Amino acid sequence: MSAPFDAIVIGAGHNGLICALELARGGRRVLVVESAAHAGGAAITRNFAPGFKVSACAHLLHALPQSVLEDYTLEQHGLKFAARAMPTHALSASGEVLRIGAQDIAGNGATTTDSAQFQDFRQRMTRYAGVFHSVMGMTPPRLSLTRWSERFDLLRLGLRIRLLGKKQMRELLRIGGMNAYDLLDDNFTGDLLKGALAFDATLGAEYGPRSPGTVLTWLYRLAGEHGSGTLGLAQPAGGMGAFSDALAAACKKAGVEIRLSAPVQRILVANDHASGVRLVSGEEIAASTVISSADLRTTFFKLLGTEHLDTGFVRRVDHFRARGLVAKLHLALRAQPVFKGVDEAALRGRLLISPSMDYLELAFNPSKYREVPTDPAMEITLPSLNDSTLAPPGQHVLSALLQFVPYDLGPDPVAARADLLENTLATLERHAPGIRQLVMATELLTPSDLEREFGLAGGHWHQGALSFDQFFVNRPIPQGQQYQSPLPGLFMCGAACHPGGSVMGYAGRNAARAVLAQGV
Repeated sequence: MSAPFDAIVIGAGHNGLICALELARGGRRVLVVESAAHAGGAAITRNFAPGFKVSACAHLLHALPQSVLEDYTLEQHGLKFAARAMPTHALSASGEVLRIGAQDIAGNGATTTDSAQFQDFRQRMTRYAGVFHSVMGMTPPRLSLTRWSERFDLLRLGLRIRLLGKKQMRELLRIGGMNAYDLLDDNFTGDLLKGALAFDATLGAEYGPRSPGTVLTWLYRLAGEHGSGTLGLAQPAGGMGAFSDALAAACKKAGVEIRLSAPVQRILVANDHASGVRLVSGEEIAASTVISSADLRTTFFKLLGTEHLDTGFVRRVDHFRARGLVAKLHLALRAQPVFKGVDEAALRGRLLISPSMDYLELAFNPSKYREVPTDPAMEITLPSLNDSTLAPPGQHVLSALLQFVPYDLGPDPVAARADLLENTLATLERHAPGIRQLVMATELLTPSDLEREFGLAGGHWHQGALSFDQFFVNRPIPQGQQYQSPLPGLFMCGAACHPGGSVMGYAGRNAARAVLAQGV
């Protein structure tokens, strides 16, 4: 057995790296073991066609906390940005364009009524998002409240809600369980605005805009944006891999050892306590603490083994819902495409194809029957416009998230994949005439591809659904909150834990602080 470490972190995704970095800063000797040949997990940059590079899964930073950027001095470790505070534009096939800012909307897709209403609505939602953001950096208290620290945390949260004022507190409690469709219909008239906002409420979730709980998932997204400060929606220079590289560099400077191409075969147990890991190579490495950033099923069923767990816990892990509905499309283009009504500045930002809430709901419906959408809703970026290193001169990369693509593509997945690509290109053609003729190469990653390539359980961004029964004190499951497992010495730090996924790092940082607080 190799020389022992204080802690071993399984997985070098951003949560695993941040967890390791925080532990090292707390004086622990830390080893990170990663099965892939590179650090970063789903936040990597790679070639998908000769000369064309792309952020392989996550393609933008929209929820990176300003505190993570500053506390870990990532810019001093090589992180640069090709674009910050990127604008969002909602598109229609007729050429109407709506620019959605932090406090206002503009463009020929904006109605006078909605323009007047938007600022007040956005301010209210931002206040609610601030409450949610205060929860993200918190270790969820156990409802038994046996510790004074847990009681104080809940009191602070209750006070934060109470300080909203009676009217706004009641409104938050009213809308918290609503669906996004009804909330937006109550406040706006324009289809283009409502479709774009509903897209954000459902992006990365397994729900359509009429599904209860989509206001919760929207507030989660807004809370992440609230914590990003002035960074806003950002594109790292060199792709998302540059963010992961900066994290890895910060880890190494802090004394963390990172071993790549080192898949874990088993979490070792001695005297009913986690005692290290065994690699696929056969090497065993000792540690008093093991922290897994993998999903629940991988951690407990594959790496630990159910023989160390009680039946009730095993059943809850098995029933933890993780059904991803987002696919990723990459296009290598021989020239810059022209989108109807979209100028150069807008093209450098984020483009949404979700022209109405009914369009979005119709795109969602087929996924319930293992079918692909005829008219996909999508988020589009052209990262090579901001970063010329991603494509050959004069050529470009298009990166798109396709919403509501089922994990299980039905009885004929090959035909379903071909239909999805054709439907997506046809949708793009309606908004950017002639784009088909520019396509030199394509790469389509369905949720099952994302699971296989990046270890995302069920192809789900958050390693599990964000819903009231899998949120905050319930996340991921009872007996598994507070980043601890039923086995002493084994902790979790992945997106399955509170507060969830997106490239923000709260789960990793919170888990490390929970470990340090216990003095292990």
